[in-house]
Parts: sequence; C-alpha cells; structure tokens
Amino acid sequence: MIHEVFMPALSSTMTEGKIVSWVKSPGDKVEKGETVVVVESDKADMDVESFYEGYLATIIVPAGEAAPVGAAIALVAETEAEIETAKQQAPGSAPATQSVNESAPAPQPTAAPAPVETTPAAARRNGRSVVSPRARKLAKELGVDLSSLQGSGPHGRIVAEDVEALANQGKQPVGTTATPGMTPVAPPPPTPVAPQPAAPAAVKPAAAATVPTVAVPGSVVPLNTLQNAVVRNMMASLQVPTFHVGYTITTDNLDKLYKQIKSKGVTMTALLAKAVAVTLQKHPLVNASFSDQAIQYHSAINVAVAVAMDGGGLITPVLQNADQQDIYSLSRTWKDLVERSRTKQLQPAEYSSGTFTLSNLGMYGVDRFDAILPPGTGAILAIGASRPQVVATEDGLMGVRRQMQVNITADHRIIYGADAAAFLQDLAKLIETNVQSLTL
Repeated sequence: MIHEVFMPALSSTMTEGKIVSWVKSPGDKVEKGETVVVVESDKADMDVESFYEGYLATIIVPAGEAAPVGAAIALVAETEAEIETAKQQAPGSAPATQSVNESAPAPQPTAAPAPVETTPAAARRNGRSVVSPRARKLAKELGVDLSSLQGSGPHGRIVAEDVEALANQGKQPVGTTATPGMTPVAPPPPTPVAPQPAAPAAVKPAAAATVPTVAVPGSVVPLNTLQNAVVRNMMASLQVPTFHVGYTITTDNLDKLYKQIKSKGVTMTALLAKAVAVTLQKHPLVNASFSDQAIQYHSAINVAVAVAMDGGGLITPVLQNADQQDIYSLSRTWKDLVERSRTKQLQPAEYSSGTFTLSNLGMYGVDRFDAILPPGTGAILAIGASRPQVVATEDGLMGVRRQMQVNITADHRIIYGADAAAFLQDLAKLIETNVQSLTL
C-alpha cells in the first residue's frame, strides 16, 4: 500500500508550510513516529514524524518550496517492491527516468533530496543522524562541530545532551558506538563531500529561491512565511471593534526595584509581565476573549510579549501562568523563550496561547503608541519609555518623577471603557506603591 505524507497544520493560523529540509531521502527506510522532514510553519521550524512504516518512495515538494496545509508532500511505500509504483503515481513524475535500484542515484537531482544539504551549517546531518532543533541552536551557541558527532537519541538523533557532552570534553569524540540500525560514521569527511559533485544543479536552484535578507533600494522582496502570517493576523484584527485608553504611571519605585534585582538576572520585561499578570487576577474580563457570541474566560493568565524578528515580522512568546511564577523563574523562562524564538525553535503552544499581550517600544525611546489587537485575545497593552518629568507634588511644590505612558487596546464586544480604566488604575497602583510584592 502507498501512503501520502501531508503538509501538517502546525498551528491554528497556518495555511501553508515551507519545507526546510528532508531528513529522509527517497528509498530510505522509515519507521512509524520517525522524523522525515523539517517544516517551517508560521513562526517556527518543526520536526514532522511519519504515521506509517515503510520506505520513502518519492518527494513531491522539495526543500525550499512551500505547499498548502493538507497537500501531499511525499509518498511512503509499505514495501520496497511498491517504490517504483509510488514514483509513477507522484504528480509530475517522469517514469522514464526512474529505473531499478542500480540506477537510483541518477534521478536523485530531479527528485530533489539534494537540497537537504542547503540548510544552514547548524542543521547539517552526519550520515543518517538527525539533529534536533534544540541541538542545532546549542551547537551554534557553543561553537560545536556536528560533522562527526554520533547522536544518542532515537535512530541516532543528535540531541542537546550530545552537544553539551562534546562541548564539555573540548574535543571530538573518538570511536563512538554506532546506534543500532544506523549508518556508521567512521569516515565523516567523505559523507558531506560525496553528494556535492552529484547535485550541484539541485543545490543552486534552491539557493536562488531564497529570499534575500538585505533589502536593495528599488527591489521588490516577497514576504516570508512569518510576514505572511502577520499580514493574515492583522487583516483579521481589522474585523474587531476596538478602543484605546491611556494612563500615566510613575515608575520611580519600579526603576529602583529593577536596579536592585537586575544583577540576579531579572529583566524589565519580566517585571512588567508579572505586574500585569497579578493585576489581571482582579480583572478576569480583561484576560478574556470573544468567542461565538460569548465571553471566553480563560483558566490561566498567559502573558504574551511581542518580539521583533531579525528577518522581518514579529512573534509573541508566551509566559505561561505568569501570575503564579516567581520573578526569577519568570525571567529565566523569558530569556529562554526569546533565544529560541530568534532561531524559530518555539513550539506552537509557546507563541499562540497568550490570553493578554504586551508590546513594549519604550526601549526605543517611544513615548506612546497604540497597539493592534492580536486575534483571539481581548486586550493588548502598549508600553512607552519611562522618562523624568516635572510634576506637581502633593505638598504643592514642583518635583521630578519618572513616568511612562501605557495605552490599552481592547475588544469593545466584551470589554468596556470602565473595565479597561479600572485595570489600568490597579496596575498603576501596584507599580507605584506596592511593586516590592512582585518579588514575593
């Protein structure tokens, strides 16, 4: 029997995915639950596993190309005898070029397994070993060469622990034991060299299809996957009736606390997220969202924070249960989320489960701005820069206070002006008079 491998829906907003690299090549044995391809969804690169056991017969969508969700991207044959039949069934197949196993290497450039080698150096594989996304990121940070590393994960998969062990040793492992069922890696140099002479034509088209990262004046650069996702979300946001409420918050005590605990790894983002989460405990409506002519009250307070991506677009890593975490754990979690968001290693639940969103442009010196409401949430808070201001004190004199402007954008279908104002009032009270409670 021949099975189709479909482009999966890795998030609720995903409409198409881009093939980053194929872990398996045509003719390779595939186990059920084994990673066969890495797919770029809206905001992350995800390993996609096979639902079937058999042989990867043919690749329909090569690396570097995109396909809509639900479209067939490859065919898996249950037996080796069915591989040729599967190749003939593939869209755009050329049966004349597909022959017996002895001539299998010849059609490989047109079957497009070669573009696997066009992925970044951190994602290259040794033999048939697969590098997990976390291991790729860690290897790049530690400067570890993956070319001769034998993975200890399932089916020889290189995991983060392998990279850490190699970094601690300070040298490449020698004489590692091959994982059962995997190709030995004794001669690592020939492995990457062998396919290169046979597939120059396949590698170059994939590289040419890559969107340039630097804009050239006068050029027209297509949107990448992440930017297209942002466009869809913003268009959806236009269908929601929103309103804005601003508030001025004195930040002298907040700034003082930040200076005291900054050396312990606490970030201002974590402090603001914690303050918002604690305030949301008193205002569950502001943490709610509109759903099918009803109000969806969320059981958790998950604060999403907008982060700009280097290649364009933005992502909103989520601090899960931010009201329940201590400020130090929250800061460590935030640092990890940001690092993995930059390398597109977040899981869908880590960027799509926010119940309330923060957008902080104060770090750029912005005084005030209005944020666009993300789909599926009830409110987003725009935070401006904290600046010294001359103000009238309670004793009738003039004084200098550090103040910041915050503006909330809310879904007027469920949240009204008084609700947003009460939330901002309580947030200001917490930051101005009881900010030390955030460290408890």
